[in-house]
Amino acid sequence: MALVQTLHTPEPIDDFSGWLAAFMQTSVLIELAALGLCILVAWSLVRGVRRTLGLQDARSIWLGQRDLDGVLFPSLLLCLAFVARHLLATVLSVTLLKVAIPVLVALVAIRVGVKVLQAAFSKAVWIKPLEQSISWLAWLLMVLWVSGLLPVLLNELDLITWKVGSSTLSVRNVLEGALMAGAVLIVTLWVSAGIESRLVRNASGSELSLRMAISNALRALLIFVGVIVALSAVGIDLTALSVLGGGVGVGIGLGLQKLAANYVSGFVVLAEHNVRIGDSVRVDGFEGVITQISARYTAIVSKSGRESIVPNEMMITSRVENLSEFDVRLGQSTSVTVGFDSDVELVRSLLLQAAQQQALVLSDPAPLVNLSNFGAYGLEFTVDYFVANGDVGLAAVKSDINRAILAALRAHSIGIPLPQQVLHQPRPT
Repeated sequence: MALVQTLHTPEPIDDFSGWLAAFMQTSVLIELAALGLCILVAWSLVRGVRRTLGLQDARSIWLGQRDLDGVLFPSLLLCLAFVARHLLATVLSVTLLKVAIPVLVALVAIRVGVKVLQAAFSKAVWIKPLEQSISWLAWLLMVLWVSGLLPVLLNELDLITWKVGSSTLSVRNVLEGALMAGAVLIVTLWVSAGIESRLVRNASGSELSLRMAISNALRALLIFVGVIVALSAVGIDLTALSVLGGGVGVGIGLGLQKLAANYVSGFVVLAEHNVRIGDSVRVDGFEGVITQISARYTAIVSKSGRESIVPNEMMITSRVENLSEFDVRLGQSTSVTVGFDSDVELVRSLLLQAAQQQALVLSDPAPLVNLSNFGAYGLEFTVDYFVANGDVGLAAVKSDINRAILAALRAHSIGIPLPQQVLHQPRPT
């Protein structure tokens, strides 16, 4: 492995007494003091960087939520410990730092893998088991490295081979290729997470949707390139992918027409800006607010909390009413019936005042009261008014107006007639 070959591999110590004798030397105290100084310097540098940049984002890969939580601290500590080991090696026999270097390498690998996965897939349920797997693998490799068993194990695995076409693969090649693939994918996810954070910063509405689409496309492209590099590292002939690519093209042309149409429609929706995140729309009889526009679907949430997942093809081929593009003033009416002997002008004045005293009722256009009908039980009046913002709840506004009308009518002793029926009974013969 490249990392093992680049860094110094500790010399294996055959028994526990050798380990104990090596760590009982007086020079270990000097190494311990040097390691403590490295920790203090690394912590001070990370704290200074955080204060200088003013970063408080818990999702930051480099700094994390706390000073010691990100990738920057173990990376700086590894560099400082590496320098300290080389400086002390010129004057004394180094033991502690030889073990500390592999431990810090494993810590850096764990931090990078965990932080990148948390930033790229923050809501995925499989992140925790994968993070634990990365930790166990890194610590296992560290133990094998420190004990000196890693080169021996790799040489044994290199002897187990098999033929794949014209190539000869071994277990060592496959394991190294898998680690290379994981490292490449982590790097590509890290780069894509950084690009996404910069693209979506200070963006909103249609601009946010378009930037998210660009970010997703770049992530897919980077992961594709990473997979190609990983396959090359394993030793798979990439010319065989041309046949696979042709098959995928035929599959898209035949069986994946709807899926491809949804992806194409998604980019059309984002590019034309006809609908945006935050718009109130009505699609196929479902009315709500757009909360997400992805490459494949659009998520719409109604006022009752129900969510509808609408394929992007429907956003292009079906009728979509964008309620946010029209006048935000929403009209509403309520009606009341009073007795035939009531003062019409007084009732009209009371109903008008009941509507005007509501803060959410617009004065332009002003509320309007009409004697709309001569009902079976009394005079029917209708109050028409406009509300500035329908998001506040039209039912609540109507309820407040009805309560004000009822209170005004009662204050002036104007009754609301009850339904009446006249029963005609024939005289007995």
